[in-house]
Amino acid sequence: MPSLMLDTPTGPVTLTEQDGAIVRCAWESGGADHTALLDRAAAQLTDYFAGRRQAFDVPLRVRASDFQKRVCDAILGIPFGETRTYGDLARDLGVPAQAIGQGCGGNPIPILIPCHRVLGASGLGGFSGRGGVETKVWLLKHEGAGGLLI
Repeated sequence: MPSLMLDTPTGPVTLTEQDGAIVRCAWESGGADHTALLDRAAAQLTDYFAGRRQAFDVPLRVRASDFQKRVCDAILGIPFGETRTYGDLARDLGVPAQAIGQGCGGNPIPILIPCHRVLGASGLGGFSGRGGVETKVWLLKHEGAGGLLI
């Protein structure tokens, strides 16, 4: 599958494309393929990190269970600069909050599917991306949601 790495303020990020959609975004090095979709997604991520973009409009495909897809769809509904709790999403989907935490951890396309916007009821919760909670805090502050952390 074609993939393209870009440097970001949170470390190297590699995007992967399959069948006309972004299927993976990971904090890792590797990938120098240039396709129209990967270049467009990389440009949008660059604009996001530069503060010029708040939403992404590239096609995404979550290759996972139906439940994982439902969690990712719910996360996509959280606007830039806002947050929801695991409990909020759990109520919306009719599942336990712990299942939402596992769904966030299994998100294959973080940043583009903004699981960093999902918080615990009494704090940040976890983050599966490189840098863990520190990266989550950076992303939330970047979006202006950092005031929620103090």
